[in-house]
Amino acid sequence: MNITLTHFLIISAILFSLGIYGVITRRNAIMVLMGIELILNAANINFVAFARYGGMHMDGQAIAVFVIVLAAAEAAIALAIVLNIYQRFNTVNVDEVSSLKE
Repeated sequence: MNITLTHFLIISAILFSLGIYGVITRRNAIMVLMGIELILNAANINFVAFARYGGMHMDGQAIAVFVIVLAAAEAAIALAIVLNIYQRFNTVNVDEVSSLKE
């Protein structure tokens, strides 16, 4: 059985859908961040797959490494924000932190 571009795109679409579902339905900030990570990983799979099958050569891998670095920075900053919110409000539920707007 040959693995084709379609296989990669199907897996990427599933990961992207799960990420969107996690971002939309979860109230916990940590789960929302995990959903964002799934979305970024789905994009990475697309970049690498199109680099392999679309003739981009190393461009797709370079963009994927950039996205991984971006995701690591996002995770570090978001975790610091979540810890600060927990310290101030004693919760990480996004709905209960409405006074942060003021």
